[in-house]
Amino acid sequence: MVFEGYTFQFSWEIALMEWLQANIPESVISVISVFSAFGEELVMIAIMGFIYWCYNKELGRKVGVTICVGLCAAPMIKNIFFRRRPYFDNPSIKCLRPVDSGSDLYNISTQGYSFPSGHSTNAAVMYPALAFHSKELRKVFSILAPILCFLVGFSRVVVGCHYPTDVLCGWALGLVVMFGVSLILGRILDKRVRFVVLAIICGIGMFYCKTSDYFASYGLLIGFLLSEPFEEKFVKFEATNNPLEIILRVILGGAIYLVLNTLLKMPFSKEFLDSGSYAANLLRFVRYGIVIFFLTAIYPMIFKYSPFRKKEGK
Repeated sequence: MVFEGYTFQFSWEIALMEWLQANIPESVISVISVFSAFGEELVMIAIMGFIYWCYNKELGRKVGVTICVGLCAAPMIKNIFFRRRPYFDNPSIKCLRPVDSGSDLYNISTQGYSFPSGHSTNAAVMYPALAFHSKELRKVFSILAPILCFLVGFSRVVVGCHYPTDVLCGWALGLVVMFGVSLILGRILDKRVRFVVLAIICGIGMFYCKTSDYFASYGLLIGFLLSEPFEEKFVKFEATNNPLEIILRVILGGAIYLVLNTLLKMPFSKEFLDSGSYAANLLRFVRYGIVIFFLTAIYPMIFKYSPFRKKEGK
């Protein structure tokens, strides 16, 4: 039986959400809702992949670790508060962009809990981190980061998936994660110690989290951390500024992600994978760990065989 969660809300939040949905045309809300994508996990992973494979490997590692910790942090808090989504308890609020469009709107096991907003957390981790860790991108993302963070958070309120306080706390959590991970990366130079510290901090959720998003995120973090020493010792790939090679690396990486994720699920029934049991969640942890390790440590081995790179070397 799925735990249905708790309801706690402020009257001003409901009044604001009702006013927004009543006064903004649905056609405009549909446009606004697109900005939610800038806080979704797959988009975060895609951006991380582009930076890591193509733009700047070291920046990709810093941003990648920060994103993975942020992806763990939000569900770790969600599994403490178990706040139900606004539309669950307020019929006047419509859900216009469900987390899982293929599932029942009121199935909390698939639509997830509300506090804090994972999208807002992700945005407040990702875009400020690009400004913080890269001198080249600082000027651009110093302007873009607050704009994107606001649009992502505002979109989650307008589409009825989050209370305003979910978004505010999501922004705060994202910034805490961003600066906290930056502090760890700057102060702990021994990568083995750094691995242990991050694994322990984010691994606390293994003892109490019940939602699958946490286990997927923790798998991403562990797989990504393990890939770094492997890549440094056996791969040592280089970034590229060749447009065709960039496109090829990103498209092929995305295809490998989809195929490998599908293959790793094939030995198991859909009923088991969707059961929400601890065994199914552990499998999810292992699956995502394998996928991200393959993409960041094994897949880059083929970059040295790129025909574009040979042309660059002439």
